[in-house]
Amino acid sequence: MLPPYITDEFLEHFIKTALAEDIGEGDHSALGSIPETATSRARLLIKDSGILGGVLLAQKIFRLFDKDLDIEIFKNDGAEVSKGDVAFSVAGSARSILTTERLVLNCMQRMSGIATKTHHLATIIAGTHAKLLDTRKTTPNFRLIEKWAVVLGGGYNHRIGLFDMIMLKDNHIDMAGGIEQAINRTKDYLRAVNRSLKIEIETRNLGEVKQVMSVGGVDVIMLDNMSPKEMKVAVDLIGGKFLTEASGNITEETIRSVAESGVDYISVGALTHSVKSLDLSLKAY
Repeated sequence: MLPPYITDEFLEHFIKTALAEDIGEGDHSALGSIPETATSRARLLIKDSGILGGVLLAQKIFRLFDKDLDIEIFKNDGAEVSKGDVAFSVAGSARSILTTERLVLNCMQRMSGIATKTHHLATIIAGTHAKLLDTRKTTPNFRLIEKWAVVLGGGYNHRIGLFDMIMLKDNHIDMAGGIEQAINRTKDYLRAVNRSLKIEIETRNLGEVKQVMSVGGVDVIMLDNMSPKEMKVAVDLIGGKFLTEASGNITEETIRSVAESGVDYISVGALTHSVKSLDLSLKAY
């Protein structure tokens, strides 16, 4: 099942824009070297182990560019794959396959890398209460594709952008004059514009957690850059009155202890901002 933000309209716009960026006035390499009537076939080869992402997107890229391309799927999105596996084959116009090859690979390699990293971290915290979240630390104009990959890897999406949730971070608080001012002005703003949005606020220490609890009016308290021990104290202090999110410099080595502190969510920017792409290749055969 697709995330609700991955609509046909979004995919068509994304693919057309990406193809226009790459092709420009024409793929002169393919136009120059390949006869117009030439046909060929190619396979998507897996060259590393991980979680596959971007198969559906690849289908849509191929077919939006050339509806007569024939795609046979062997591995679906979210599948565990190993070196030597074949994800799909594509057959038809040789020019069409060559022109779309790089966009398909760029999308699939990055999506698969994100899905693989997400799956790995989600496996480490399995059995705890915590859910793994992504962040807004994404590639401009590629955010929804990256967030889709997080879902394929077993993670959960945080807010999509600045518009669908209130996030009061340290700079908001400092520029507003403090926690109480930031929360109260936000609540006044939401009433004035007749909007109902969840409010999350960042805290940097236990003193700020206590301030937020005193003011109230939020849905989630973020525990930023705290040690797992501090998080456990904060979670006990909050006592289920607010949802909690751990954030800040969370690594593969620390994420299990963070999850065991009792937080509801763990957000990891590295899922999207510094992930290694999965090695894939489209080869003629």
